[in-house]
Amino acid sequence: MGKYAIGVDFGTLSGRTVLVDIANGAELATSILDYPHGVMSDALPGGRTLGVDWALQHPQDYLDVLESTVPEALRSSGVKPEEIVGVGIDFTACTPLPVTEDGTPLCFLEEFEDEPHAYVKLWKHHAAQPYANRLNEIAAARGEPWLARYGGKISSEWLIPKIWQIFAEAPEIYARMAHFVECADWVVWMLTGAPSRNACLAGYKAMWSKREGYPPSDFFEALDPGLRDVTRQKLSIPIRTQGECVGGICPEMARRTGLNAGTPVATGNVDAHVSVAGVGITGPGKMLAIMGTSTCHMLMSEREHDVPGICGCVEDGILPGFFGYEAGQPCVGDHFAWLAHNAVPERYFAEAAQAGLDIHAYLQRLAEKLEPGESGLLALDWWNGNRSVLVDADLTGMMLGMTLQTKAEEMYRALVEATAYGTRMIIENFETHGVPIEQFIAAGGIADKSPWAMQVYADVIRKPIRISGSAHGTALSAAVFGAVAAGARRGGFDSIAEAAAAMGKLRDVEYSPDPARAAVYDALYAEFKALHDYFGRGVNDVMKRLKQMRIHALSSRER
Repeated sequence: MGKYAIGVDFGTLSGRTVLVDIANGAELATSILDYPHGVMSDALPGGRTLGVDWALQHPQDYLDVLESTVPEALRSSGVKPEEIVGVGIDFTACTPLPVTEDGTPLCFLEEFEDEPHAYVKLWKHHAAQPYANRLNEIAAARGEPWLARYGGKISSEWLIPKIWQIFAEAPEIYARMAHFVECADWVVWMLTGAPSRNACLAGYKAMWSKREGYPPSDFFEALDPGLRDVTRQKLSIPIRTQGECVGGICPEMARRTGLNAGTPVATGNVDAHVSVAGVGITGPGKMLAIMGTSTCHMLMSEREHDVPGICGCVEDGILPGFFGYEAGQPCVGDHFAWLAHNAVPERYFAEAAQAGLDIHAYLQRLAEKLEPGESGLLALDWWNGNRSVLVDADLTGMMLGMTLQTKAEEMYRALVEATAYGTRMIIENFETHGVPIEQFIAAGGIADKSPWAMQVYADVIRKPIRISGSAHGTALSAAVFGAVAAGARRGGFDSIAEAAAAMGKLRDVEYSPDPARAAVYDALYAEFKALHDYFGRGVNDVMKRLKQMRIHALSSRER
């Protein structure tokens, strides 16, 4: 009888299950479900319109993923339920949800089905930015020591600004919720019947430290007196470490998924953080970039360093025994999708169809014929704000140098190059502040599907790039933690390092920088940095002024 683990990865647009042989990381089956409700940024299912910068999801979609993809993976692989030693879950983050005492989402209640604040706030929900701004002002004025662990700023994407927004704008939701829980933890709760919070999400997204806990209550009181006891009242579920077994599959979810009741389930995890184990990283000095709709950059060090503008530095946050650092770009694949959907002539789609390619592959075929600098374009990668190193969701995108001769493929290349420049900014920020990067590894859809984009990245960052050995690296990595939750006694592994060594993998390919192209990119990057600082560090706040004008105009129209 074989021994297998299941990993379920909940992304921005879909959820996927991968069934993995724990002896060697071989993926026997994969099943994917696009979320029926997708990302709700304009309106709720009932028709109620949403404001600017809202991004919600429906938790029923996550249950649908479990009920659809897990049984399908079992069926297509031929693996028996008794051969599954453990299950791991990862999620986009910070993606929290208000629930009742028994875990029922408030949006499932008829009285709240038309209340936006009752739904899941997706990681890229930026409507909480005013609360993040105020939080940062207060924390800086008070000299809060924990703020340095988050690069000096808390993002609007994180948990506290999101729950503060609910408190301020929907007090009835705040009062009704028993818990504000990350969806990674909620899914584990639904699978096992056991509520838990995982230390990774608590540390990176909710300002929790294993040594100090949450910030003191007087800090939250300084935000608003009504928030003084927010951590005790709304975040009091016990915190568990990565790879720990929360419990076994409950009978109801066994019936719905086809798994055996009692199958061990690991603590939830973040899609980026969990992925480190899936490429075999077990120590410091290696940066992993998980590239999809957004990019997260993960890095470990044996020492704690204050690095401004990062998303967080958490002790044991990625793997035990190391300080784990997170940085990121909130708009990467989303850039390219935006261009394809909104700025590409119809004839390009016809030409792509004739060539047997989707529009992205066709644009890349055209873009890779261009030399660096040939388009005359330079873009800032801020279509969805800046996560690192400016930590400002109110920044917006820009493209410089367009003429009447500018073509869609030139714009496409400029956006790919912009995301590479943003990654170089992050790398240099870490290295300047004492965290060296000896190796760069890429994972995710872009890394897997676009050799051209990976070569651009190598030329821009001037470092060789290795690629994850799995097209479903996050789900594979979640399965690694599922095998650890089982433990050796139940056929799994007793440590993350052991499981990563057996199941993690890299592709036998490396993208090396081309000196001639890299020299051109050095010059372009210098211009990128100048624009980055001019628009991003307060010299000219025109982006924010324009955004406020848009918000005012939309509000006036609604009235």
